[in-house]
Amino acid sequence: MMYFRDVDNHKSPHIHVEYQDFTAVLKIPDGDLLNGDFPAKKLKMVQAWIAIHEEELMADWTLAVRGEPVFKIDPLH
Repeated sequence: MMYFRDVDNHKSPHIHVEYQDFTAVLKIPDGDLLNGDFPAKKLKMVQAWIAIHEEELMADWTLAVRGEPVFKIDPLH
């Protein structure tokens, strides 16, 4: 999930992730945990998803920084 208002508040590309009661912010493209708490097994899955979709995520980040609509990326299954 990318938040447009969030772009100005953070210098590095990142995404916000949610699972049950857990929330976290992960850096793009390496998947490092920047903030929050996430179950280890689920974190590894999200980090793999980030690696698979790195180009799409970075393209969406560029669009978000410009204030343009982002493209939908296939979710983690």
